[in-house]
Amino acid sequence: MEKTVSEAINYRRSIRIFKEDIELDTEKVRTCIHNATLAPTSSNLQLWEFYHIVDKTILKKMVPACLGQNAAKYSKQMVVVVTRKDLWRKRAKANATFIKSSLNNKPKIEYTKRDKFALAYYTKLIPTVYTDFLGILGWVKYTVFQVAGLLKPTYRQVRNSDMRIVAHKSAGLAAQNFMMSMASIGYDTCPMEGSDTLRVKKLLGLPIGAEINMVIGCGIRDEKGIYGERFRIPFEEVYFKV
Repeated sequence: MEKTVSEAINYRRSIRIFKEDIELDTEKVRTCIHNATLAPTSSNLQLWEFYHIVDKTILKKMVPACLGQNAAKYSKQMVVVVTRKDLWRKRAKANATFIKSSLNNKPKIEYTKRDKFALAYYTKLIPTVYTDFLGILGWVKYTVFQVAGLLKPTYRQVRNSDMRIVAHKSAGLAAQNFMMSMASIGYDTCPMEGSDTLRVKKLLGLPIGAEINMVIGCGIRDEKGIYGERFRIPFEEVYFKV
C-alpha cells in the first residue's frame, strides 16, 4: 500500500548507503519520474529533462563524477535532473500549438479575450522575456522593467541569470515530486548537489545549453544509510503569519 503524502514526507530521508543486495524495479522508478513531470513549472515551459541511469557501467563512472559520495557509490539507479533553458522556443511553441488545438482550430475572429491572451503569452511575452544576446539584452530589459516598476507592479526578473534560476526552481519542484513518489512506495533517494557537472554532462552526452540541477541516488535504505536524527530549525523561527 502506498503511503499518504504526509507519511511519504516524514518517511523520506537523504539516504547515503543503500542495501547492496536489493535491486529496484526500473518501471516503478520510471513511473515516479513520470510523476515528476506533473510538477508545477514556470509558464508551463517544462524546461527539464530526466536521465534515468540503470546501466551498471555508467553508474560506476558516475561515482567519481559525484565526488565519490556514498550516495553515488551505493546507488542501484540514478536520476539526473537537467534544466534545458535553451529549449524555451520549442516548449513555448508546443504550448501555443496545444492551445490552438484545444480551440478546435476555430477562426481567429472567434477567439475570446482569454484565448488571445493565452496565445500572445507564448508567442510574444515569452520571447520577450527569454530572448537574450550575451546577457546584454537581459540588462536592457532589466533596466526598462525597473523603470516601469516605478509606476506599477512589474515582473523584474528578466536577466539571463534570472531565467536560469527560474528553470532550476521548476526542476527542483519536479525533483521533489520524484522523491516523494519514491518514498510513497518505500524506495529511497539522496539528492546530490556535489558533483563535477561537466563530467556528468559528458557522461550523458548533454549539449552545452543543458545544466545539471541535481543527481539523485536511488535504492533501498540500509540501516547505516541515515547518518543521524533529523534536525530542523525550530518551526517558530521560520514561520511568519502575516
